[in-house]
Amino acid sequence: MRIFDAHRLLGPVPGDHVPSVDVAGLLAELDHLGIDGAAVTPSNGLYGDPAHERPGGDDAHERLVSVPVILPAVPGAGWPDGPGAVVDAAPAMVRACPVRHRFALTGPVALRWWNELAAAGVPLALDALETGLDRVRALATAVPELRVLVLSPGYRSLRELAELLDANPGVYVETGTLAAAGAVEWLARQAGAHRLVFGTGAPVWDDAGPRFQLDHLRLPEADIELIASGSFEAVRS
Repeated sequence: MRIFDAHRLLGPVPGDHVPSVDVAGLLAELDHLGIDGAAVTPSNGLYGDPAHERPGGDDAHERLVSVPVILPAVPGAGWPDGPGAVVDAAPAMVRACPVRHRFALTGPVALRWWNELAAAGVPLALDALETGLDRVRALATAVPELRVLVLSPGYRSLRELAELLDANPGVYVETGTLAAAGAVEWLARQAGAHRLVFGTGAPVWDDAGPRFQLDHLRLPEADIELIASGSFEAVRS
């Protein structure tokens, strides 16, 4: 079974409690946990200024998929100057931080970007804790063709997640922080395993726990294979 981690950070993280991760260290950790590949977001774009963000930089490796941070704003206010540059770069996925980077997720400028990215088949990752599920719901309602991966949702939000997935077929959910006993299984029964994507959020979040959980899910083997890697391929295809 191929296992792909859809949510990793690369580089330094603010604060001294989380170690900085380079490509060599990341690959060693993937090997240690038996993970075949990962989608990685450069930390400088996430915690700093995304203005200089580019897909496929220092994180370029055959086992790694680059997820650049974009700032959908008026030209000159972020990277890139317009959604066309994102489409031309053809990333497997992009990430945005509406609260941290201070922009309106469903404002007129951002909506133009999301519609163009949706038309080009470029999915978007949003952190549930940073963005809020209400904003995710508003975006999915406004641009139903856009595929959205919800990162790091808490297990206490299971009912909200089930409702979100039921109403919005383009939304997918990362499983790494659904740490309650039976949480992943319950959500898989509610929405289908094809809507759930294995990810860890490491090194900010623990990666060993979600990896252990994946090996012990009480689901049919076909569903586990979807969560392990198949669902992420569906998000980006």
